[in-house]
Amino acid sequence: MTIKIFNTMTRKKEIFEPINKDKVMMFVCGPTVYDHSHLGHARTYVAFDIISRWLRYRGYNLYYLQNITDLDDKIIQRARELGISPKELVSKFEEAHYKDMELLGITSVNKYAPATDFISAIIKQVKTLIEKDFAYLIEDGIYYDISKFSEYGKLSGRTILEAEDAVSRIDESVQKKNKGDFCIWKISKPDEPKWNFEIEVKVTKEQFEKMMKTPASRFIDVINDKVRIKLEGRPGWHIEDTAISESHFGPQYDIHGGARDLIFPHHEAEISLMEAASGKKPFVRYWLHTGFLTVNGEKMAKSLGNFITIKDALKKFDAETLRLFFAFTHYRSPIDFTEKNLEQSKKSLDRLYTTLENVHSMKTVKNITPQEKQFDKKFLGYKQKFIDSMDDDFNTLEALKVLFKMSNEVNRFITHRKELNKDVKENILNMFKELGSIFGILQKEIKKEELSDEIKKLVDEREEARKKKDWKTADAIRTKLSNMGVILEDTLEGIKWKIKK
Repeated sequence: MTIKIFNTMTRKKEIFEPINKDKVMMFVCGPTVYDHSHLGHARTYVAFDIISRWLRYRGYNLYYLQNITDLDDKIIQRARELGISPKELVSKFEEAHYKDMELLGITSVNKYAPATDFISAIIKQVKTLIEKDFAYLIEDGIYYDISKFSEYGKLSGRTILEAEDAVSRIDESVQKKNKGDFCIWKISKPDEPKWNFEIEVKVTKEQFEKMMKTPASRFIDVINDKVRIKLEGRPGWHIEDTAISESHFGPQYDIHGGARDLIFPHHEAEISLMEAASGKKPFVRYWLHTGFLTVNGEKMAKSLGNFITIKDALKKFDAETLRLFFAFTHYRSPIDFTEKNLEQSKKSLDRLYTTLENVHSMKTVKNITPQEKQFDKKFLGYKQKFIDSMDDDFNTLEALKVLFKMSNEVNRFITHRKELNKDVKENILNMFKELGSIFGILQKEIKKEELSDEIKKLVDEREEARKKKDWKTADAIRTKLSNMGVILEDTLEGIKWKIKK
């Protein structure tokens, strides 16, 4: 078994070799819960749900950990705007996120880890970085010094100077040593959440006097040449994730995933934090990133009126349709959300279900014909092509092509048949369900719906019109039935029908 994964760090496909053969450790950056989760979240989390399903399908014992950012500047600001506490805000949207994931059929996450459950681990990591001289204290908090980490920028491909010219979601302070330095422990303002943090640091007399003017700072003692200070504060964004992953996996693990826009500064910061704190490299073996999602060719934004939440998308399209839509694009490639694309995905999904319904409705027999034996062998051979596609950097598009080829092959084979060998029929239905489960599709119960008496009467009337070669009446009835949601198909075996999805 050989799975190849495109590693953002090396910018090439590599053979997947986990640290521990018995267990794969994967961490994916979760949402900041200050609003409803949107389609960008859905794209990323469906992608990693599929990746997780595939790794488990191939026999790996995967532990999938995802953080929840339940405290940061965005959350505090939004809570102020709404006139509620950050805790109330987080409680509402964290629960909403879990519900969205459930409705999307995302079942692969072993644990969701809210950052505020790991304050002691965060404080421990901050202290380690100070002791190793990778962090320093200024008036508003403790900052990580990126100039002390010589490999800063190795994931994004930026030098330290280039990184500083492209600052994004990095804390601003005139006292910082470098423009790209980021805060790992923020001294809280009076109305912000806070935790106690005692620290011994070297500070100048001027720094000490400024810090003592901050309400959250309190002088405790002087030990040798260091000052012991109590800082009431909260963690910075980047260090939350390294503390969570270290608590579960230790300083090194297999896969770290997230959206492409997290490569810099977030993932770059995580690497520098953990490798500096532990002294071990690499922090993560394989970095995976999903491509950007646009809506009708534009970046999704509330200001553009094209911001679509997961719950709103699910009002128009079911979860399997959304999942198939995402799977039609390789996880690393950009994807454009349009009504047309979603409708096409729905039609494609209906095609697969129609194939299954046709097979399901066929009568079964014990005897097997030579043609059925030949078909069964050929059909089961598609499984290896599917596996090869998914083993190649989780190429869902190529794997789906195999699934639709299977569908076409089945339809051709059963078109002129009234019955099917029992084992062949089961192989067909089981194979579609088995491979479809990787994408989270084709899992609904297959059943033939019954026609109402009114519709049965119209079908009979149309058949009488056709016998009399009254094509005008036959076509009119067919159109009427279509408007009622019933599609008729004239075959050599007679009339077949199906209900529009």
